[in-house]
Amino acid sequence: MEFPIPETLKAEHAELHAELVDATRAGGRVGDAAKEVARCLHPHFVREEEFALPPLCLLAPLARGTLVPGMADVLALTDRLEAELPGMLGEHKEIVAALGDLVAAAKTQNMPKYTAFAEKLMLHARAEEEVLYPAAILVGRYVKLVLGR
Repeated sequence: MEFPIPETLKAEHAELHAELVDATRAGGRVGDAAKEVARCLHPHFVREEEFALPPLCLLAPLARGTLVPGMADVLALTDRLEAELPGMLGEHKEIVAALGDLVAAAKTQNMPKYTAFAEKLMLHARAEEEVLYPAAILVGRYVKLVLGR
């Protein structure tokens, strides 16, 4: 079964990516720092979109008590997320460190829009750690419970 990433999350990732591309074109220290953020962030976003975010499409139906045919297939994704969570969190630390360098560069070059972008991306990472990843894991645990696995 396919598990489409919720549109709101896809849109947020697309917006963050577009803002990062803009920052990489800023030149100087900001551009260099943004390129380092991109180097860390791109493979992380790919992994998130592969297995961390798709299970979230089941939240609404499960909250309504609706069992979706084929939903057991989500367990491969949620089990992988649980197994790879320490690595994902480690990637967040690397990304946030690179974002800290971007903030410093943006302040030095008096480019507040890139400071705001970096801070927004840091909050996005926290939201993933505090809400999205745990919710995806709970989807898997709930599906296991409901299906008796």
